[in-house]
Formats: sequence, structure tokens, C-alpha cells
Amino acid sequence: MKSPGFLSSGSRRRTARNAAAALSLCAVTALAGCASATSSTTSSGGSTAFKPVKQDNASQITVWTDSTRLPQVQAYQKQNPNVKMNIVTYDGSADGSTYLQTKVQLFDRTGKGWPDVVFGSPTDVTWASQPTKPNAIPFAAPLDQNLVPQTTLDNFAKGSLTACQSGGHTYCMRNDIAQVVLWYNKSLMDQWHYQVPTTWEQYQALGLKVAKEHPGYLVGSVGDTNSQESYFWSSQCPAFQLTNPTTLRTALQDPKCTRMSKLLDSLISAKAVSTQGFFSQGFAKNSGSKVLMANGPSWYGQYLFNTAFKTPAKQITAAAPLTWSGESTAATGNVGGGLWMVSSHSANLKASTDLTTWLTTSSANQSKAPTYPAYVPAAKAWLTNPDNSKYFATDISSVFQQAAGEVWTGWSNTKFSDATAWSSVVLPALTAGKTLTATLPAWQTAIADEAKANGYTVTTK
Repeated sequence: MKSPGFLSSGSRRRTARNAAAALSLCAVTALAGCASATSSTTSSGGSTAFKPVKQDNASQITVWTDSTRLPQVQAYQKQNPNVKMNIVTYDGSADGSTYLQTKVQLFDRTGKGWPDVVFGSPTDVTWASQPTKPNAIPFAAPLDQNLVPQTTLDNFAKGSLTACQSGGHTYCMRNDIAQVVLWYNKSLMDQWHYQVPTTWEQYQALGLKVAKEHPGYLVGSVGDTNSQESYFWSSQCPAFQLTNPTTLRTALQDPKCTRMSKLLDSLISAKAVSTQGFFSQGFAKNSGSKVLMANGPSWYGQYLFNTAFKTPAKQITAAAPLTWSGESTAATGNVGGGLWMVSSHSANLKASTDLTTWLTTSSANQSKAPTYPAYVPAAKAWLTNPDNSKYFATDISSVFQQAAGEVWTGWSNTKFSDATAWSSVVLPALTAGKTLTATLPAWQTAIADEAKANGYTVTTK
């Protein structure tokens, strides 16, 4: 199951949030018309000379948002009553969804209907930064071309805008990120006199010790559709690595992949890591109270332990991302995170970019957001909000801030979801009793096949 991380991110998180918090999302389709724009493109499709359509700063802008972000858009409207806005709630921002892309292709054919501002997922940027047909222009406007100051873009967490970039330009602003940290039950760790691991080797050793001394307790799960992002992404495994915009490297025999698969195989065999997903049916009731540790995204604290597992307050906290022995640089994964795009067809770029900037960078807005902001100053405000910290056993501020700057950028944003092959190939194999290491070749083949179907050249070396 994908994260509620499109709870905090739009879609992946939202899927799991639905399972964990039983929320529903509405899908409403409403179309707004704008004029067309012109732009030249490089051979890679990136815009080189963005030329806005004729502007009218008094014209209405249409905003497509998911239901989680709807209150924030409404708050902006309330604070800016002179800005004419048509706010549409839709559920097309889920990672892997083609709803928005299909609509934009339709609008490109008819020459009208484009929304001015859209909430989406990183997958959306892969097509929105490229023309959908010959002589069309990319849907997303290059924000770094006289729309958003570079000083603003520079204040986003390190690497967080990588998913927004194509052809040398930036086509979106990140709403939030879901940096992976090590969650643990401090009450149990203290009671059992266990030391919090700082390396993967220590994590493995402690997991095996837990299996012997406290059978039934867990130090993780690999059974959710985002588990590969918590573990293999954090190991810097080149499962989804773009070497150029059209070539994908998926090399799962790389030592940085096999070291993680072997580590997890040992913990799965010892029953310290579950192959049943945290968000799978019955897990919270049967095993939620027995999760000692969980390597997972920043939203796990509130939406897994607090909401799904109902772990009492002041028991759970987080530690910094684990490192590998002998490696001085830490790296971690990311499980979710949504973004905002401005349409290149907008006749009111001033209002559109002002809204997008406020949504992503305003400390007043983001301090009350459900998940960790990508914009560093806003993230600091988020961390000082008691509602975002009072549940935890210790102060998680430094851990979250450190991890936000350590997300590995080698796990690339692709035209297809990284969850599909994991869900269709790896999870069934684990259920059937196969090891992760033995399943790596099949996982690699599935990724390669999906990449080729999406127009990539694939290398497995």
C-alpha cells in the first residue's frame, strides 16, 4: 500500500492514509479555459525561452487541489479576496495516475481548458515538463524563468526540487517531503536496555537479538508498496536511476542492492521483519503494539504509530538515518511528497505563482500542514508547532532536519510508479516464501519491462 504520504504528499501517502485513517477523497472534474503560450524547446524537451500568453492580472485562476490541501487553498482565498479563484477538488494527483495527463492531452488538442495551478505528484513532472504532442508546449511553466526568485528556490531542502527539474529548468515547487528516519519505541528500548542503532549492521544485530529475546516483536516490515523506498532507496540501490533523460539504469545486482536484500533476508528469516505490510488488513490490531522499530518516512510517527497503531503518546520517537559501516556519508530514502505546478497557459501568472509560492513557502501556512514541508524555513516553523511534536517521546526536530538534507538523489523520478513492480513481483514472492535476494532478478526484469513500455532505453550494468 502506498503511503499516506500522499497524505503528506499527495497520493502515495494518501492511499495509506485512507487505510490507516479511513479518509475518503473526492474526484471532481471541472475545466477552465486559458489562452495558449509559445516556447522553444531543447532537444531534451526543456524550455529555453518561455513566452507567457497575454496577461490579465485581474483574470480568474482555476486551481486543482486534492482534498488534503483544499483548506490551505481556501485559506489563501480568504486572505486574498481580490484574487478571483475557481477551486476544484480532484483525486487525480495520486502517484501513477494518468488522470491529469489525460486531461492536459485533451486540452492541448482542443486549445482550452487548462487549469492555472495544479497539485500533483513527482511522476506528473516527467510529462508536464515535455510537450504532449508536436508543436505543443509543456503544460508546466518553468518557474525559474522570471516567475519565482532563485533565492526562494534555493531555500528548499537539498535535493527536494530534483523531481521538479528537467532540461535545466524547474517546473514545480515541492509541497512536502517524506524523508526516511528510524522510528523506535523508546519506552520498550529503555525497558529492555537496548541501544538505538546508528548503522545498518547494528540494526541487523539488534533485530536478531530481539527475535531471540522477545519473539513476536518486530524491527520493520517490507510488505507495503512503499517498503522499497524505505530500505533499498536508503541503501543507494540503483533500481531507478536515470543516467540521462531517456536512459534508465536498473542494476539490482549492484552491491548496494544485495547488501540490503541479504540484511533483510536474515531479519525476515528470524521473523524480526514482517512480510505483512504495516497497512495491511489486520496488522494494526494483531501486531501494531509489537513494532519496536520501523525504518520509514517522517509521516510514520503521526499516521502509522499514532493513528493506525494507536500507540500511546510519549513512547515513539525517531533517530537519524542509518549509515553503513565504513561509509562516512549518510543517505536515506523518501516516501511521498506532493508538489504544485503552474500552467504555462495561464493568463494570470502573477496570481498563479503567488498562490503556489504561498502554499509551499509560507511559514504561517506550512506550520499547520499535515506533513513535513520541503521549504526549509517553513519546515522550521512546522517543527515549532506543538501539534507536530507533542506526541513524541523526545524532540525529533534535529533528526527530521538532518534527514531532509540526506535524501539520496540517485533514485530518480520516472514516468511510471516505482511501486508497480515491487507490488506485482516482489511482494507475492515474499508471501510465497522466496527470499529478497533470490527475487532481485525478477524485480529487475519487471522494472526494465515497465521502463521500456514507457519509452526508456534500459541498462542493467
